[in-house]
Amino acid sequence: MKVIVDFDVCESNGICMETAPEVFRLDDEDYLHVLQENPSEDLYDAVEQAAVRCPKQAITIED
Repeated sequence: MKVIVDFDVCESNGICMETAPEVFRLDDEDYLHVLQENPSEDLYDAVEQAAVRCPKQAITIED
């Protein structure tokens, strides 16, 4: 799986980080970082929930 964030749309609100902290992180300046572009399959459900919960739908998953 590959995690893709559209940073032109992302508001860095941190909902994804709450859902999948192993994959997403906000820095001290509230800028979102993808810690794992290709997380393991055991994180799929968390990443999928992060994508669904994103208010701007800025997160997509490629298989």
